[in-house]
Amino acid sequence: MPTCQHLTEAQDPPARTPEGCEECLAAGSGWVHLRRCLACGHVGCCDSSPGRHATAHFQQAAHPVISSFEPGETWRWCYVDQIIG
Repeated sequence: MPTCQHLTEAQDPPARTPEGCEECLAAGSGWVHLRRCLACGHVGCCDSSPGRHATAHFQQAAHPVISSFEPGETWRWCYVDQIIG
C-alpha cells in the first residue's frame, strides 16, 4: 500500500473531546462520523456531516493527517497527499 511522509510521521494524541465533534458539541448540533487530528487530537465531524469540521480544522490548522474516530475503524487519511493509510 502506498504511503506518504505525513502518514509515516503521524502521532497518536488523545482526543480533546472524546464525546464527539468539538464544534458540534459547542453548537449543540449533530454529526454523522467522527475524525481525530493526529497532530493535536481535535475531534471533528466528517464531510458527510453538515459542519464538515474535520476538513475545516485541516484548512485552518494545516494538520495533515486524521484518523477515523469510529469504533472498529483504524484507517488514516492525509489531506495533503490525498492518500489513505
